[in-house]
Amino acid sequence: MVRWLVWLPVLFLLVRSLATRWFWPTVWPGEWSERAWGAVRGEPVWNSLTLALAVMAGAVVIAVLLAGSFRRSGWVRWGVMTLALLPPLAASVGLHGLFLRLGWTDSWWGVALVHLIPATPYAVMAVAGSLSRFDEDLVAQARTLGAGRWAIWRYVKGPALAPGLATGAVFAFVVSWSQYVSTALIGGGRVVTLPMALVGYQQSGDEAVAAAVSLVFLGAPVMLSVWVERGWES
Repeated sequence: MVRWLVWLPVLFLLVRSLATRWFWPTVWPGEWSERAWGAVRGEPVWNSLTLALAVMAGAVVIAVLLAGSFRRSGWVRWGVMTLALLPPLAASVGLHGLFLRLGWTDSWWGVALVHLIPATPYAVMAVAGSLSRFDEDLVAQARTLGAGRWAIWRYVKGPALAPGLATGAVFAFVVSWSQYVSTALIGGGRVVTLPMALVGYQQSGDEAVAAAVSLVFLGAPVMLSVWVERGWES
């Protein structure tokens, strides 16, 4: 029952995106139209998707490299936790001045780098959690049997760390997918993502288009949550 209640806001957004005249106290819309969906542009979707995928890949690679140090070094743990707890607005304002001097503002790559900062700590902690349960003796046994570095990673370490890698990847994707302040500051309005488009339509008062963009914005996290849930059940 609780699971179905979660879908009620999604159902409301769907109805609102198709309603053209729906004023209080009317319970149900009187007119319907697909206009709002035609106004959903492809550029924000493409930018959000490519940024989230790039950040996800980068965060996972960094997490694999830092997971061992995260468990052993207090300084690495402190640094990762600080990045996780750092207010995004303060970090973005500080980085904006640095990126201006480096020429990275108003660019896709600059936005990807600034997204990577809050996304990486979650990936590192997820992979470190899986690594803490990994038996290093398995690696020694594989080497005794003649396995090389690639074979050890593919058949021994990789499968053992797969749950942490998947969880870290999902968190990194969602963190990048939902960024607004850092995108607005570093992107300078030239890199338009779904959150920026959503806020723009909401401020303009076009609730139908805002509802349609909200549904698209919710789509990726919902699909990822279903994927993760099925992975845990299997």
